[in-house]
Amino acid sequence: MAVVWDDALLGYTMGGDHPMHPVRLDLTMRLADSLGVLSSSRLQVIRPTPADTELLTLVHDPAYLDAVRRAPGDPGVGHGLGPPDNPIFAGMYDAAALITGGSVQAAREVHSGRAQHAVNIAGGLHHAMRNAASGFCVFNDAAVAIAWLLGQGYERIAYVDLDVHHGDGVQTAFYDDPRVLTVSVHQTPLTLFPGTGFPEETGDPDKAMGSAVNLALPNGADDSAWLRAFTAVVPSVLRAFEPQILVTQCGCDAHHEDPLADLALTIDGQRASYQAMHELAHSLCDGKWVVLGGGGYGLVRCVPRAWTHLIAEVSGEQLDPATEIPQSWRDDVESRGFRIRPPTHMTEGGYTGFSRWDAFTETRADRAIMRTRRASFPYFGLDPDDPRD
Repeated sequence: MAVVWDDALLGYTMGGDHPMHPVRLDLTMRLADSLGVLSSSRLQVIRPTPADTELLTLVHDPAYLDAVRRAPGDPGVGHGLGPPDNPIFAGMYDAAALITGGSVQAAREVHSGRAQHAVNIAGGLHHAMRNAASGFCVFNDAAVAIAWLLGQGYERIAYVDLDVHHGDGVQTAFYDDPRVLTVSVHQTPLTLFPGTGFPEETGDPDKAMGSAVNLALPNGADDSAWLRAFTAVVPSVLRAFEPQILVTQCGCDAHHEDPLADLALTIDGQRASYQAMHELAHSLCDGKWVVLGGGGYGLVRCVPRAWTHLIAEVSGEQLDPATEIPQSWRDDVESRGFRIRPPTHMTEGGYTGFSRWDAFTETRADRAIMRTRRASFPYFGLDPDDPRD
């Protein structure tokens, strides 16, 4: 198992009070280290190298790469670069290329067999488009990693996006490619950026119908509703697709305290989602699992705990949710001047039990489930009304 990390990844910083603050990554790695997760004999820490032009142009237009290079000296460069979402910063091209190289490195580790699972928590920048930055994302590392895997001969790659925001950039990159199934579980686009990800978005009608699956959940969905919806849709379409490798974007901004969204998962619910993806990787594609970070803007109370659990899950040595957080880590947080009290344990006491979906209930989450099943399941030969499918 492998975790891609280097402190240089903290260079992707949009400055000031921008939500995508690299301290969330720093605190995560410090927490994982303090709890012994990084010292596991099952886990190797590997350093990323920047993605070169050949890799980046698998997804991005060369003219866009030139624009990103010029941007620090040309604030009017366009291509979505600039405030408020994508502020230009010195070293932006190199920082974004390093993150992308890290995600490709994770894919290489799994493809080569050197690691069964590999994680890059700095990755998962899923909104960037071929010719534009979007949603805090300059280069789409997830799409580049998938494109690289396609170049290695994979014919069925499943991408599952757990971020609270729709994985629009990855979906767009492969909307007409039947070799890539994109599955996104997110807050309804009626109330959240980027305003896409409706269940009826199911792939290019001429080339790849059924290649996109979108499960859009209502505001306020909690652990039980989220897990009920996930299990009603995601395992069925993945089993029908029979992926050779699984790529997962594990944004943790579905957390109930996240300042930019309105779902209500706890750390415990997020931990359960990572377990579910881990189990699917083993049951469907011999454990070949490439894991990326993504969104998550609870810098102290959410991201470090959620992604420490994620790294532990990748290593195969799960952390007990009742684990106490070391005082040294909490002191470090307080010394940085955060106004929020750091958490004391790796759990929030969230209830992760749920009843499996059936066709006879009528909650808001159930309506979202049925809308997705009816839009997508027929493309997989599945019956939307049969809970066995």
